[in-house]
Amino acid sequence: MRTIPNALRIRNALENAIVEGIYAPGARLDPEALEREFDCSRTPIREALYQLEASGLVRVMPKRGTFVTTWTAEQLTERFEVMAEAEATCGRLAARRITEAEMAEFEAIHQRCRELAEAGDTEGYYRHNSLFHHCIYRATHNAFLEQEAARLHAMLQPYRRMQLRVRNRMSRSFNEHDQIVAAIRAGDPEAAATALRDHVIVQGDRFHDLLSALRQTVEEQAAR
Repeated sequence: MRTIPNALRIRNALENAIVEGIYAPGARLDPEALEREFDCSRTPIREALYQLEASGLVRVMPKRGTFVTTWTAEQLTERFEVMAEAEATCGRLAARRITEAEMAEFEAIHQRCRELAEAGDTEGYYRHNSLFHHCIYRATHNAFLEQEAARLHAMLQPYRRMQLRVRNRMSRSFNEHDQIVAAIRAGDPEAAATALRDHVIVQGDRFHDLLSALRQTVEEQAAR
């Protein structure tokens, strides 16, 4: 007999699905379909959705259903500003505290990102982009900051994925990674902080490109 998954396991599975783009911003999460998928009752599904709502990944709308969160332009701007500052702090600390073993792992992931970018593998690059950033979080050796940066990263990951739809964004992203790795390797805290802030912040043309990609995704979701 299969073990019935609990709310935490369901929440983690749904969070991963949202982060990986299986459920895009604006997508409706159907509780009945989720009951069938996880072979469980409504109670753990409901609890998992409430937990996701508390994290900001979904919105529970009375009499309408539960939807993957879609933020306004102002809300997106606010969140990317906070994420950029959090990443800058992580870069500053990582440049001072990263170990030789951590640096070796970091550079290996960076090299894999290079190969994926050259191959034009957007999905593979995106997965390794996440590993790249989590290496930096761990290298801060600050458990609280690592946890908060990872939480913000997960919250914004569906939107960062959309950015890779923009022409030449993957190659530009890799070039920005190159600057980050060089600064951390050199032990230059301020250069690492600046490179990470510039990499994450979404302003000007990049912000308009993101909004365009978001509108396209929402329209595709509505047409399904």
